[in-house]
Amino acid sequence: MKLYMHPASTTCRPIMLFAADENIAMEQQVVDIMTGEQYQPAFTTINPKNLVPVLEDGSFRLTESSTILKYLADKVSSPAYPTDLQARARVNEAMDWLNTNFYRTFGYGLCYSQLLDAYKLPDETGQRLLVEAGKTGAERNLRILNDHMLRSGSYLCGEAITIADYFASGLISLGETIGCTFTAYPDVVRWYDRMKSRPNWEAANAGLYVWGDFARGPTYVNV
Repeated sequence: MKLYMHPASTTCRPIMLFAADENIAMEQQVVDIMTGEQYQPAFTTINPKNLVPVLEDGSFRLTESSTILKYLADKVSSPAYPTDLQARARVNEAMDWLNTNFYRTFGYGLCYSQLLDAYKLPDETGQRLLVEAGKTGAERNLRILNDHMLRSGSYLCGEAITIADYFASGLISLGETIGCTFTAYPDVVRWYDRMKSRPNWEAANAGLYVWGDFARGPTYVNV
């Protein structure tokens, strides 16, 4: 198998961590999204969406992080994606919410709007309002994560780690680039510390810390 990825990518790192934890052999090919390589013809033929990650398993390709995690978990029969119908539905529910709600407010609204020029507004007032709205939405979703999803156990879906936790770890870790401490959300902090204690965390997330060093300097709005 082959993973087209970037080491700092929010949605690639959970796949890399899961693959390492499950001892899944996988070639990794860097696509330099910082210089626009994803828009070049060579990669466009691989993924017309011009996004990473992309997983190749022989002639079969997948292009969405959540789907790739599910595919890999099924391929190796990982307990991190339970086969019981209701347990699996709970994992799918968490991943859908993370992708459509949490990532939108925390990732795009709060983090990317301050880190990446493509998501900033040229008008100063508009930019300030954009970030403020992102923070408000992020805080609401962090409360949901803290007060409801993580109150049922050590992980998002209970006492056992699932691929929902891997997926969420990539999104939450993005906050490190803007100095988030999450102190108002103690259960989120405990869960995140648990994820960071995994033996493959540092290797899979090395690109995050390179990005964090590069982003240092400005005073960011954070949580």
